[in-house]
Amino acid sequence: GASGRALSEIGNNIANSETVGFKSSRISFGDLFGATIGAGGTSTSIQEGRGVSVIGADKNFTQGSLRTTANSLDLAVDGDGFFQVTDTSGNQFYTRDGQFGLNSSGEIVNNKGLKLQGFQADSNGVILGTVGDIVLTTSQVAAQATSTISMSGNLQSDAAVTTFNINNLTTSTQFSTGVRIFDTLGNGHDVTLYFSRTASNTWSYYVVAPAGEVTVDASALDASAISALVASGTLTFTSNGALDTESAVTYYDASTGTPGGIDFTGGPTANQTLAFGFGTSVTTDGGLGLNGITQFGSQSVVLTLSQNGFANGTLRGSNIEDDGTIVGQFSNGTVRNLGQVLLARFVNPDGLSAIGGNLFIESNASGSPLAGAPKSGAFGSVIGNTLELANVDLGDELVNMITMQRAFQANSRVITTTNDLLGELVNLTR
Repeated sequence: GASGRALSEIGNNIANSETVGFKSSRISFGDLFGATIGAGGTSTSIQEGRGVSVIGADKNFTQGSLRTTANSLDLAVDGDGFFQVTDTSGNQFYTRDGQFGLNSSGEIVNNKGLKLQGFQADSNGVILGTVGDIVLTTSQVAAQATSTISMSGNLQSDAAVTTFNINNLTTSTQFSTGVRIFDTLGNGHDVTLYFSRTASNTWSYYVVAPAGEVTVDASALDASAISALVASGTLTFTSNGALDTESAVTYYDASTGTPGGIDFTGGPTANQTLAFGFGTSVTTDGGLGLNGITQFGSQSVVLTLSQNGFANGTLRGSNIEDDGTIVGQFSNGTVRNLGQVLLARFVNPDGLSAIGGNLFIESNASGSPLAGAPKSGAFGSVIGNTLELANVDLGDELVNMITMQRAFQANSRVITTTNDLLGELVNLTR
């Protein structure tokens, strides 16, 4: 009986040696006390045993080895914790099997269709404390209009002084650079920033857009109606080449008769304003004036140029960080947190009840689950493109199988020997 049960458990371990996330078990034995013959507690008393029994089957929750896979939704827990999954009725199960994929609704599910649980993220990608199904939707990220253009570089201090002329941009400016900005509908517009040295240590910048994409005052259009001046401003520099002051931006829209922003055609919100980041100027910002646009004798050059707008985008892919955060990559180049895988811990994981399919449920012996983020406190980390293999040591299991087989054979000899003795006892009467 007891040896057979042990052999059965060893066979189960060996059979599941390739099962992802499987945790091996071992049988614990206890002796059977029969009776005490004679006066209890005296030197002449005899305590008689009656064999062995199985007193428990204990799970071994040691870490299994990790194997890299090609599926980004294959997950492994490295350390303490279980994935939490739920069925359609809200029943909770716990597993170390991280073979996950997507269902038709974009939810992360295991092979049985149970939904992986995690902390939800809002539309801005901020992880919340709310726990629910993790959904990787294909919904779009809304477009964001450009509101800031940041730039660093140098303007040549001894460039010729010129007067800006929309009809002759090449000769009336000393330097230019292009940048693509976006309106409130996500339409991209290629504009050019022109720089003109207007006096000693003084420069003006001019934002010029294609005339067909904006509505401006007639004075801001060139004679051929090809280019349109939409915004301008002035920069001054100290005698040491540092950015000193930055003027307010002037706009040349004609939507209200008073300049107030850029009016792109095609239906976006009018009066779109821009903030220009040329660095922390000395007088205007109280800085050193050397971390953005400077004015030295070297040639004019752009070192960095960026803007914060983008078109609408759809989800193209995702990856999972080791803290369980799921980061989505969208077609417009933006990234956003889509959620965070949670882990559950138990004070006594050995007390969990196995129900098959690599699933466990809590019990009185295990205690209630403690949910938390991976890599926080005592929780392990989550590794993407990876699966945790069974923690079965085939060598040990085969040795244990041979040992249990020999023990069973030895015990069976006791029965044979007893039978022989009883036979001899019967023959005494003949």
